[in-house]
Amino acid sequence: MDFLIEYGLFLAKIATFVIAVIILLSVIVGLSQKNKQSGHRGHLEITPLNELYEEMSDAIKFAIMDESLHKAETKKLEKEKHKKAKEKQRALKKAAKNPSEDAAVIEQKARVFVVNFHGNISASAVTNLREEVTAILSQATEKDEVVVRLESGGGMVHSYGLASSQLDRIRKCNIPLTVCVDKVAASGGYMMACVADKILAAPFAILGSIGVVAQVPNFNKVLKKHDVEFELLTAGEHKRTLTMFGENTDSGREKFLEDLQDTHDLFKQFVSEHRPSVDIDKIATGEVWFGLRAQDVALVDDLQTSDEYLVSRSKQADVFEVAYVLKKKLHQRLGFAAEESADRLMLRWWERLTDNTKRMM
Repeated sequence: MDFLIEYGLFLAKIATFVIAVIILLSVIVGLSQKNKQSGHRGHLEITPLNELYEEMSDAIKFAIMDESLHKAETKKLEKEKHKKAKEKQRALKKAAKNPSEDAAVIEQKARVFVVNFHGNISASAVTNLREEVTAILSQATEKDEVVVRLESGGGMVHSYGLASSQLDRIRKCNIPLTVCVDKVAASGGYMMACVADKILAAPFAILGSIGVVAQVPNFNKVLKKHDVEFELLTAGEHKRTLTMFGENTDSGREKFLEDLQDTHDLFKQFVSEHRPSVDIDKIATGEVWFGLRAQDVALVDDLQTSDEYLVSRSKQADVFEVAYVLKKKLHQRLGFAAEESADRLMLRWWERLTDNTKRMM
């Protein structure tokens, strides 16, 4: 009898597990079908930062206020918000009735559009950036401003070249562009930053690294030691210069270095065109500078965090954070995580470069 009871409990557990698996698979299939139906396009998320800053201010205000004043202040605050809402609604109605006055209504307050760019080695965030820039340019005017909160230690030349070109679209429309660097904008990151009309940096943000680096491991001797032959067939003298498994030649190294130098020259030219005030021969050595020193060599225009700048702008303009959100598949999330790990290693390298300076402080 005890055996039958235990066997029944065992079957009940198995049945519960199977049902749970079936439900989980049904949910996964349902979500995948939903994604197929809705397509793989992302969507824009717009966050009014003025309201966010006001809410934060109100939260602190009420937290430190005497409880006896809460009721009166709450009523006063609600009254002010209601008044502002009515004034805005009245202005919109007026614009709707008289379209010729629409521009005048819109121009009452400038707008600031904020974009965040967190770069990795392949600058994969450019996928979102190009959509955000396109959306902003559909509404922004020369009286508005675009602010890019940029964080990147650099990466692939062609990827960051495209990211820089996206920011250049803003400049070509004569819309003021400001780049804020709170942590790091080096190498490809600075290639993006230098496009801006104005670069702001935190005092200890890392900037510069206007140089080009490439490294290729070579296993040819290991293969020879184990009697493994490797053949590399090419059509074109410089189709391959340095390889990982073949025997590298002096002519191949020479061509590889020539290509590196050409890339560096183009990088220097790009920075010079967008930042004519810099002494390009002085700053294009691959070195990095903290924000305090970067200002001395004209790599940045002012020392200020992005928070400080946006809060100050919110007092004269309507500030909107614009984000293009694209749902990533599992393999894309794993790839992004791997690139993030590589970026962390790069940042540790920057820290080692500046370790002596830190010890002196």
